[in-house]
Amino acid sequence: MSTVGVTAHRRTEPAPRVPAPVRWVGGVLLWAAILGCLSALVVGVLVPRLAGATPYTILTGSMVPHYPPGTLVVDKPVDPEDIAIGTVVTYQLHSGEPTVVTHRVVAVNTDLTGKVTFTTQGDANEAPDAKPVIPEQIRGQLWYAVPYLGYANNWLTGHQRQTLVYLVAGSLGLYALSMFVGSLRDRRRTSSTRTTNRQEEPCDA
Repeated sequence: MSTVGVTAHRRTEPAPRVPAPVRWVGGVLLWAAILGCLSALVVGVLVPRLAGATPYTILTGSMVPHYPPGTLVVDKPVDPEDIAIGTVVTYQLHSGEPTVVTHRVVAVNTDLTGKVTFTTQGDANEAPDAKPVIPEQIRGQLWYAVPYLGYANNWLTGHQRQTLVYLVAGSLGLYALSMFVGSLRDRRRTSSTRTTNRQEEPCDA
C-alpha cells in the first residue's frame, strides 16, 4: 500500500479591517471638517480678494443683534453718492488712520456748499455717533457677513491666510489620492480572495 503525502497550505490571514460603517462615518467627518475650513477660507479670503473687497471684524456689541462681536464683515468699495439711509458702512474714526468702525447710516446731510456728510449709529446704541463722517473716511459698504469667522480673521496675518489656503487645498488633494489608492487596494484584495477561493483544496488519495 502506498501512502500519498498531503502538503498543508497555510493561508495568511488578512489584517483586521476597520468596519465599513466606521470608515464611512470617519470619512464623512473628515470631509466635513476639510470642506468647512475650505468654505471659511473662500468666503473670508478668496472671494474678497477676487472681488476687490476688504474683510473686517466686529469687535464690540454696537451692532447687536445683526452683527455681534466676532462677525466677519466684508465690505466692497462704494461711491459716496450711492450711500443711503440704512446702509451699513465701515469708516475710519479719523481720516487717514487705520482704526475703523462699522455702523449704519441714519442720516445723509448736505450743507450750503453742497458738501455731504453722514450720520452713523450702531444698531445697539441709543444715540447717533457724535461726529459726522465725511466721504474720505468711508472704507466700504457692507457686502456680506459671516458670524464668528472674524475671530479667525484676527488670529491670522495675510501671509498665514495664504498659507492656510495652500494647506487646505493640499489636504483635499492628498485625501482624494488616499481614497483612490485605498479603492485600488480593496479591489486587488477582493480579486485575490476570489482567486484563492477558486483553487482546489488538497485531499487524501
